Amino acid sequence: MIIAVLAACGSSNESSSSSEGTDAGTNNEATEKETLIIGIDDKFAPMGFRDENNEIVGFDIDMARAAAEKMGMEVEFQPIDWSTKETELASGRIDLIWNGYTITEERKQKVLFTKPYLENAQVVATLIDSPIEKLDELAGKQVGIQALSSALDALNEHPISKEVKLNEYKDNVLALTDLKNKRTEAVVIDKVVMEYYMTQEPDTFKILEEELAPEQYGVGVKQGNEELLKKLQAALDEMNEDGTAATISEKWFGEDRVLK
Repeated sequence: MIIAVLAACGSSNESSSSSEGTDAGTNNEATEKETLIIGIDDKFAPMGFRDENNEIVGFDIDMARAAAEKMGMEVEFQPIDWSTKETELASGRIDLIWNGYTITEERKQKVLFTKPYLENAQVVATLIDSPIEKLDELAGKQVGIQALSSALDALNEHPISKEVKLNEYKDNVLALTDLKNKRTEAVVIDKVVMEYYMTQEPDTFKILEEELAPEQYGVGVKQGNEELLKKLQAALDEMNEDGTAATISEKWFGEDRVLK
């Protein structure tokens, strides 16, 4: 009987040890992730978009690749429905939201943010020959905007929002297409984005001088993942110090716009 009891105890201990080793291996695998999955809107030039060869390119794309290299990781870009970006992050299907992602108080309740790395503003774009010159002249007009975007938040905080006829779109490309086809009369959009489109089509659009809201871009990290946030921020800080970020900015904007 004594031998039987000892044998049973030995079997139990071996089983427990094996189980602990499996759990430890799983935890290590989770903390030693080698590839960052980054959720993007692939129609958000110049931050992240597809070029003529259907390759994903842009300022944020180059920044993410450089940061991942400094972190010793690979990077994979996952186009997502921008209206579900926080859900994608919370579910673990992506590791970061990095594509002209505006820092807002509401979003701070859902995600962790890096320090801001780029200034932006929400502006109103119209066709170059439009008679519209001021925000209050949007009253009664058809105005396009990307759904569930910071542009929509900025417009809703302005009194003119109650007087416009709002048309929401999946992305800015569709909104600007309708503007060019005169199905709308203005588009509320990120200044960084609109300035890029104006370089591509200099005789098509103009931006109203009066801006809706200043803002800043940051990278969104899943709540609870402070370790990844710390590692990413260290990489971004290093990119500022060694000139990597400035070089990327000069490539896409012709000047160093990165916040230090």
